[in-house]
Amino acid sequence: LKEIAPSDGLRKWFNHEPEKWDEFKRRYLEELGNKTQELETIRSYIKKGRVTLVFGAKDERYNNATALMEYLSQE
Repeated sequence: LKEIAPSDGLRKWFNHEPEKWDEFKRRYLEELGNKTQELETIRSYIKKGRVTLVFGAKDERYNNATALMEYLSQE
């Protein structure tokens, strides 16, 4: 679901700079608040089994998939 990705502006602002991580997550989670349909789709897939979150960043720790996984795990 490409629609669940952070906006281009947020992604470019973050630029995978670890010192911006907490603010990136806060802003990304705020954006997710407007993507209820996409989140429901992911939740329905999770109920059926394993879901793989794919990301294009080289950094395995600071990326939108990690932030999304944290968000979904806290529900």
